[in-house]
Parts: sequence; C-alpha cells; structure tokens
Amino acid sequence: VQLQASGGGLVQAGGSLRLSCQASGDSISRYGYVISWFRQAPGKEREFVIGLRRGSNTHVADSVKGRFTISRENAENTVYLQMNSLKPEDTAVYYCAARDRDLILSELRVTSNYNYWGQGTQVTVSS
Repeated sequence: VQLQASGGGLVQAGGSLRLSCQASGDSISRYGYVISWFRQAPGKEREFVIGLRRGSNTHVADSVKGRFTISRENAENTVYLQMNSLKPEDTAVYYCAARDRDLILSELRVTSNYNYWGQGTQVTVSS
C-alpha cells in the first residue's frame, strides 16, 4: 500500500488543521490494518501521536489527548487527523504509517512495527 499525507500548513496557536492520509494499492478498511500518525520535530526522534486499530480502537499520546482525533473514511480509503487547539510545540513533520496486521498497545508506538509510511507533511504553529 502507498500512503500520501497532506493538509499541513502554517496556523496560529489555538487554530485547527486536518491532515489526510490517502491510501492506494489496497484498502485500509480491510480487517487488520492499523493506521497511525507520528511526528518529528527538528532535532528530535519521531514520536507516536495517535493510532487507529481494528474495531476503531483509538490510542492517543498524552501530549495531544483531548485535542487530536483520528478517523477513517472507508469510501475514500483515507484516514484523517483532526488537530484542534494547536500549540507551538505541535510544530513538526507529520507522518502517517500503516501496518497490515493488528498491533497490541505496546507495539503501536514503535516506528519499526510499521511497514508503510507516507512522505510527511509539515505543520507549523506560530505563537
């Protein structure tokens, strides 16, 4: 499967953005696919943001809990990341990632457990 991330941009603190992760080559609604978003700020390691497991189970990093949500539109083969109440510390390149089997919680946050990655989209939050 190929993933195409888009929707990044420049936004003021407190604003919102919606990122899209368009999949092609296979249906991400097929049972077992896990889709997650990671982000990487300059000089930092890539970190888990939010993940959507089978059965619509969602797991969210503490740093974005209550502000970010993830959803899947099966007809469009797309996963969305809705980001509200953005903060300057949310500034990063955001990547969507997929795995073609379910992941347990301890596996979800580990980048090496994903075998498909999008190219990343820049999100910049100004203060």
